[in-house]
Amino acid sequence: MSKELSKKSIKDLEKMLKEAREGLRTFRFSSAGSQTRNVKEATNMRKTVAQVLTELNNRVESTNK
Repeated sequence: MSKELSKKSIKDLEKMLKEAREGLRTFRFSSAGSQTRNVKEATNMRKTVAQVLTELNNRVESTNK
């Protein structure tokens, strides 16, 4: 996954981040009233958000140096 992220532009990463956060929010609210279908789905979404944020922060740091 990190190799894929390093090839994407900053705009693509920001779009991915927005979509991942929206997906996580939707998952949380949809699973609040019912039994969870796939518990690992939320974990995977959080990992994706963290990986995208890490890549964005690394790029911003390297740009500021």
